Amino acid sequence: MAQLGLIGLGKMGFNMRERLRAAGHEVIGYDRNPDLTDSTSLEDMVSKLDGPRIVWIMVPAGEPTRQTVAELGNLLSEGDLVIDGGNSKYTDDKINGDLLAAKKIGYLDCGVSGGVWGKDNGYGLMVGGAASDVEKAMPIFDALRPEGPREEGFSHAGAVGSGHYAKMIHNGIEYGMMQAFAEGFELLEAAKVVENVPAVIKGWQRGTVVRSWLLDLLVRALDEDPELDDLEGYVEDSGEGRWTLEEAINNAVPAPVISAALFARFASRQEDSAAMRAVAALRNQFGGHSVKKAGS
Repeated sequence: MAQLGLIGLGKMGFNMRERLRAAGHEVIGYDRNPDLTDSTSLEDMVSKLDGPRIVWIMVPAGEPTRQTVAELGNLLSEGDLVIDGGNSKYTDDKINGDLLAAKKIGYLDCGVSGGVWGKDNGYGLMVGGAASDVEKAMPIFDALRPEGPREEGFSHAGAVGSGHYAKMIHNGIEYGMMQAFAEGFELLEAAKVVENVPAVIKGWQRGTVVRSWLLDLLVRALDEDPELDDLEGYVEDSGEGRWTLEEAINNAVPAPVISAALFARFASRQEDSAAMRAVAALRNQFGGHSVKKAGS
């Protein structure tokens, strides 16, 4: 049995705590929500852990994570280990790792995939850091990953930063896959040749080359709302898609699918696109094409 301090008990952190406990591990969580937390403060959580301690962070990326790492640096001891399992940008990991290394505290960055389904299905894990630190935390990783061969749900990607880098690219790929399914759904709906669009998409779940978990989730959504009329077509992005494109530019790697998927999300947030108004105006100017006046 391993012992773990877990900071952040939101949708992901809460389910991770439950999966770890079901595997027989002791988890002492900390969250600002008094209904969820097992401790009253970070200091209280650390005091309940036996050394050498392992503490896993699941808080929003950026300043909240950096601040949490800094606080832990003042609370933990030499030989302890911190794991950032949030969606931090990989460049933050060197800063966090160096801060803790100065106090002889280990640091791992862990990209985590699985969403709200991870509690039952397990989480895909991509880890960056020293092999010795990875080995310390392996009982935790083994409990969180899906059942089956370790190498099919867990990877030690390399040095500090590589885990979050791998997760960033994973999410960029996810953007493109989701956009392809979305465009296919829209085309099937628009053409009116297919009479039962949900049935066709459900029929892709077995035997076809596009079968996947994302397809299964689309089928589930269509079972609940066959034309997706209950949803507004407004889609946020959490950052990884943008960071993936930055890396594509920095490395001169063409990434047209991921870039198109990200820009499609931007387009979804525009009720009245200035760019498309400009396109309409240009078509009218050079070709005399009809335009739709505002408010008509």
